[in-house]
Amino acid sequence: MKITWRRMVMLSIVLVVILGLLVTCTPPAAEEPTAPHVEGAAFPLEIIDQAGRTVRVDKLPEKIISLAPSNTEILYALGLEDRVVGVTEYCDYPEAARQKPQIGGYSTVDVEKVVAIQPDLILAASLHQDEVVPRLEGLNLTVLVLAPRTIGEVLDAISLVGAVAGKAEEATNLTAEMEGRIKAVTDKTALPEEQRPRVLYVLWHNPLMTVGSETRIHELIERAGGINIAQDLTEEYPKISLEAVIMANPQVIIAGSGHGSGQDIPVQFALAEPRLAGVEARLNNRVYEIDSNLTSRPGPRIVDGLEKLAEFIHPELFKESL
Repeated sequence: MKITWRRMVMLSIVLVVILGLLVTCTPPAAEEPTAPHVEGAAFPLEIIDQAGRTVRVDKLPEKIISLAPSNTEILYALGLEDRVVGVTEYCDYPEAARQKPQIGGYSTVDVEKVVAIQPDLILAASLHQDEVVPRLEGLNLTVLVLAPRTIGEVLDAISLVGAVAGKAEEATNLTAEMEGRIKAVTDKTALPEEQRPRVLYVLWHNPLMTVGSETRIHELIERAGGINIAQDLTEEYPKISLEAVIMANPQVIIAGSGHGSGQDIPVQFALAEPRLAGVEARLNNRVYEIDSNLTSRPGPRIVDGLEKLAEFIHPELFKESL
């Protein structure tokens, strides 16, 4: 059977498979053991992943390795933690993921460690497509690439993992819950342009970097009811001059948290840089810090990021959340 990464098509095919099983499968004889996973009858599967690759999955994966923190969060959100046998050193959520065997960094995968585990399925990211994925496939390992560029494609990725791992129902429930929360925000933030504050999102301070129009964070800002002052920049994470920021005069500044000892540096810059003292965000005490993992990781917590951005950008609409 063939499943595309497009969510609606994928879910339709999963439904057909389930209905087919209900119609054609007869109960086993009393003396025969019951299969541990009913979904196994649908294998092997041919799946088109988010890199456009056709991937064959021969059996229900029992040993899964994640090569990205967002992939790990998806696996745990779907209740697949017992099947996770390897993660990166940056897979820190949920806390239990830190206890899993580590197979290197996000961009420095230790292929030998991966091979030693002999996983049934490896969930990679777009970063791994050029070198890591071909190398793993050359070793006869099954690799699925999740590469969501939009919020909608994050939902697609969750549904894709659910279908491959025998958790289609859980994926449907999770994405429906996420869609409901997204709608609860966007119903309030569907505002005319004149009611949308100008927003600067600070990724880093030296050099000053923000988000362009081709990023999920830009989409989050728009859905949260703001106007990204860098919306005309198509580079994903462009440098921006202080002069350009001052000219744009942001009404809200949101700084993503850094990492390690530099966690608060971006927001400290936004609060203390003397040349920004005259912009509206500083004058009105509207400089905020957000956990960058909520906005940058394309996983289930992307909705947490949307809700937090909406609270910062439109506190008058989300008073009950503050």
